[in-house]
Amino acid sequence: MLRTVNRIVVGLAGLILLIFGGSVLAVGLGVTPPSWWIYEGRHDVLLSRADRLRWRGEGWWWPVVIAVLAVVVLLALWWLVAQLRRRRLSEVVVDSGDGEVALLRGRALEGVLAAEAESFDGVARAGAMLTGRRTAPRVRMAMLLEPHAEPAAALRQLSEEALGHAKGSAHLTALPAEVRLRAVKHRAERVS
Repeated sequence: MLRTVNRIVVGLAGLILLIFGGSVLAVGLGVTPPSWWIYEGRHDVLLSRADRLRWRGEGWWWPVVIAVLAVVVLLALWWLVAQLRRRRLSEVVVDSGDGEVALLRGRALEGVLAAEAESFDGVARAGAMLTGRRTAPRVRMAMLLEPHAEPAAALRQLSEEALGHAKGSAHLTALPAEVRLRAVKHRAERVS
């Protein structure tokens, strides 16, 4: 969801800046604006003195200005906190079977998953990242495949072996995974 919010915020900010910046540039270069536009000509100002002082004496003006600015500040703080929040899972809760729980470091499980995936035939490099909750982790993996590798076989081997071992050793009921496969860049082979 955060990725979508980021794209919408950046898109809207860019669109607004493009429209108003482009209009200021066009009017400054001598293009005659339409009659409904906020500028009337090349030497016009954005806000005249009368426009700046128009609402100052009204009783509702300052509370509305303060409320709008407070909402903007709160939204900006929410966005900043969402950007700084850790996406990577630092630990996984493992049920030890005696009513107690143990904590497994997330980096350790990621390292084991990546190392086991790299040991498969046809996998040049692999990386793993745990996301989700401590009690219900999810895995994001990226695998770089050699030119001779079969993607279906590598994916099957990953789900049966590496993810199966991780799920079993951590006593997890499920370990959903998102796997991205890419091929190693290589020169074309010459056929004679």
